[in-house]
Amino acid sequence: MKQFQLYILFFFCFSMGFSQTQQEKLEARKEQIQKEISAFKSLLQTEKKKERSVLSEIAAQKARIRLSERLITTTAKQKRLLDDNIYLNQLEINKLNKELKILKEDYAKMIVKSYKSRNDQSRIMFVLSSQNFLQAYKRIQYMKQYAGFRKMQGEEIQEKQARLGVAVVKLEKDKKNKEKVIIENEAEKKILEEKKKDQEQLAKLIQKDKKKYTADIDKKQREARDIDRQIKKIIADEIAAANKRNAAKTGTTASSSSVAKFDLTPEGKIVSDNFKLNKGKLPWPVDNGYVQLRYGDQPHPVHKNLTVHNSGVEIATKPGSNARAIFGGVVLQVQVISANNKAVYVQHGDFITVYLNLSSVNVSKGDDVSIKQILGKIHTDSSGSAVIKFLVLQNTTYLNPEQWMSNM
Repeated sequence: MKQFQLYILFFFCFSMGFSQTQQEKLEARKEQIQKEISAFKSLLQTEKKKERSVLSEIAAQKARIRLSERLITTTAKQKRLLDDNIYLNQLEINKLNKELKILKEDYAKMIVKSYKSRNDQSRIMFVLSSQNFLQAYKRIQYMKQYAGFRKMQGEEIQEKQARLGVAVVKLEKDKKNKEKVIIENEAEKKILEEKKKDQEQLAKLIQKDKKKYTADIDKKQREARDIDRQIKKIIADEIAAANKRNAAKTGTTASSSSVAKFDLTPEGKIVSDNFKLNKGKLPWPVDNGYVQLRYGDQPHPVHKNLTVHNSGVEIATKPGSNARAIFGGVVLQVQVISANNKAVYVQHGDFITVYLNLSSVNVSKGDDVSIKQILGKIHTDSSGSAVIKFLVLQNTTYLNPEQWMSNM
């Protein structure tokens, strides 16, 4: 029975500790989403002063809908965790109340018994009436243990009362937090419905001039695919050159694999491993902003049965904002795609981060850069929109940047 109680206690402590960690993670994620929503509202107010295209409006509304959905999911998870906490706390309170009741009853009986035998003479007679010295010694020890047991029981009652007080406070706190997340969840659901209606109106506008918008989207997709090919070729060329240099230094033969891969030095492997260890913890490439277009395949804004592909993430930020390195490394290349679209490639072992849509660049090829170091200024277009496209690759393989940045 005692072993079972210890198991229950261990399970309760483990569950509460795990739940606390999960709550902290969810709270951090919620804060990040709310930060993105705040950035969205701020940028929307700025951009309203300029003329915005229907397509950029659709992209913005899609981003806002996605943020609402993420916030609703996060607060729903918080509510479930709080429900579990409330249930476990109530179990603990019930258990402590039962134990306290038993302890107090036993303690009361002991006090009554002690009161009845409080006469010092009766205690002396209890010892003196012993048949031999050993029995007298044992009776003295018994009285000492009895007094010690009384003290221990009193302390146990105090300790359980303290634990009960903590559990009650925690229960009340969790109940208030639950009410708060329910209100947040319901409020965000209303906003989501409004944004979906706005999106439907914008979709109707597009249908009126379907050919024009389709041509614009297709043109941008062709340009994006062309830039992706250029990026892969630039990195492949840099890999070949780096491997050739390393082979010349070590007197070995450069790797002839059909897949372009860096032949890492021991130092390069350490940088690569450190980058990998920080997956999901890396800072954003901008100080403030929200993800306007996610990584991967997205529904076509005009043809719902078609998809468009994004090899990175597009983050909207304030006009005049700077791009910053998400990790320490070396500038592998600076590419000029057009007058207002420059790209900086930063190498981190066999990982490369690419920062596109920069109007000016602060670094040169071969420069060492540190985490959060400014790489250049993000281009602001005629509508007042500043969007950075951010990529993460391992050798020439595109990865999902959202899995590398913190709280995405």
